[in-house]
Amino acid sequence: MIKEKKAVLVLSDGSIFFGKGFGATERRVGEIVFTTNMTGYEESLTDPSYAGQILVSTYPLIGNYGTRPDWCESQQMQVEGYAIRELCAAPRHLKSTNSLGKRMEEAGIPGIHGIDTRFLTMQIRRSGVMPACISVYEKEEDTQELLSMASELDYSNVNFVEKVSVGEAKSYGKGSKKVVLIDYGAKMGIVRELNKRNVEVIVVPFSSSAEEMLGFSPDGILASNGPGNPALLVKESNELKKIFGMVPIFGICLGNQLLGQAAGAKTYKLKFGHRGGNHPVLDLREKKVAITTQNHGYAVDEKTLPQEFEVTHRNLIDGTVEGIAHRELPVFAVQYHPEANPGPCDSKYLFNKFVEML
Repeated sequence: MIKEKKAVLVLSDGSIFFGKGFGATERRVGEIVFTTNMTGYEESLTDPSYAGQILVSTYPLIGNYGTRPDWCESQQMQVEGYAIRELCAAPRHLKSTNSLGKRMEEAGIPGIHGIDTRFLTMQIRRSGVMPACISVYEKEEDTQELLSMASELDYSNVNFVEKVSVGEAKSYGKGSKKVVLIDYGAKMGIVRELNKRNVEVIVVPFSSSAEEMLGFSPDGILASNGPGNPALLVKESNELKKIFGMVPIFGICLGNQLLGQAAGAKTYKLKFGHRGGNHPVLDLREKKVAITTQNHGYAVDEKTLPQEFEVTHRNLIDGTVEGIAHRELPVFAVQYHPEANPGPCDSKYLFNKFVEML
């Protein structure tokens, strides 16, 4: 008989959640955040934008369709830990190759289940995201020690982008057009969407200079999603600014924030962020609403955006900026994920718009 693992989740405000453990027998520290997605847990767990974070799923049943390598958004699990209500230990899916628990154990990621994730989510909404420590253990744990570990994390001052970006340029696919994708933590879904549109994608490190990017003779530049505080990436924003007017630029998520900074705007941290696949966004130009996939904790400060840029998309829940564009140059960005994975496909037309600009 397999011995059941124990687990505990300790938040920096002193809250303690005891539950059952799954995945790796490990201690991990991260910023605790929640996602409202009902499916797509493997895509979320492998999304580089979750680097440095402990993820909570608001949907109660997780693991029922197992895992499979080609469902991933990167080559490894990016989260520090995973907290859920109920774990399905016996998944059923024709294409599944592994259970979630086994997959997380192989990746060295601890998980906790059997806790009240609704209460936990409400607490994050009330108090905001905060550092936390998750531990899957066999003997008794020292919760005070875990609280000290959590309290030492300063998420906003860690450059997680340098931890997830590629070390050297890589090429994906062939096509009549070529796009340089700056890897701030890019999801493979972005690469796949461009490849589908007959575009060759050159993925380059986040620290690439404007000259290095233009050295590939691209028809366009795409600034990807990624984790962490955009204010730590001033140098990278300045490199983007050098490309304004030279080739079309499209930004996604963190790419939107960095293009905002390149324009001269400021960014700020949201109380508990936007994460999930059910966020309504209004396209101010088209007067249409799309249901979008989002995963970000920071936003562009509209008051600091210069006149040459306009706000093109707005979040209908809290009114925050969800998209910006230059009034004359082919430079535009959205704060959400048009490639989804997981989530709705309402906004994939943005890839068509970008490709038409090339």
